[in-house]
Amino acid sequence: MHTVRDKQRLLDRVRRIRGQVEAIERALETEAGCEKVMHQIAGVRGAMAGLMSEVVEDHIRTHLVDPEKHPGALNVEAADELMAVVRTYLK
Repeated sequence: MHTVRDKQRLLDRVRRIRGQVEAIERALETEAGCEKVMHQIAGVRGAMAGLMSEVVEDHIRTHLVDPEKHPGALNVEAADELMAVVRTYLK
């Protein structure tokens, strides 16, 4: 599985996201203002989208356009275009 190769980097991202979620929990517990909570939620949403984008991009590069494993697969240019669309969608 390709995520094993980037395991530590992905785990670091997940741990940062966990910290962000815990900050939302603390803000709610202390009855922080709505604006602060919404900003924190938006930050977590962006972080999750970034994580998803990274995993999808790696999946595409590893399973769809790796010329050694899949010589007849999508061309790299088409994969780059697809990844650009995915990154835009996940923002």
